[in-house]
Amino acid sequence: MHLAKREGRERIVISFENFIMEDGSPIYQQILRYIKRGVIAGSIKDGDELPSRRVLSAMLGVNPNTVQKAYRMLEEEELICSHSGAKSYMLLGEDKVRLIRAEMLENDTMNAIRMLRQMGVSREEAVALIEELWDRSEES
Repeated sequence: MHLAKREGRERIVISFENFIMEDGSPIYQQILRYIKRGVIAGSIKDGDELPSRRVLSAMLGVNPNTVQKAYRMLEEEELICSHSGAKSYMLLGEDKVRLIRAEMLENDTMNAIRMLRQMGVSREEAVALIEELWDRSEES
């Protein structure tokens, strides 16, 4: 991660080194999820700087309009502050982090439930599988 100085304070430039593109969902949504998961994990914090739209599009090998759309959506959700020609920064308070966490947990859990139901897995089987995998993940 890179450091940038702003108003006498060091800020971290959000890294996209671990970003992995998936098939099946638009890239702008993948960028949003990546940032929101970073917020939940605590690796992205209030005041952290986003790479410029051009830099991120080159880094990911995607159209700049794709990155622009993701940033615009982050602005609409009031998660970033952007100004023309200026850098974009995360705007995160405890309430926003709580909301993002609740939203992401609900969405990801609902997606998992839908997939399990499509495979014909019962509620009891799903709960047992989650408990088994949860315990196994703690061992490793």
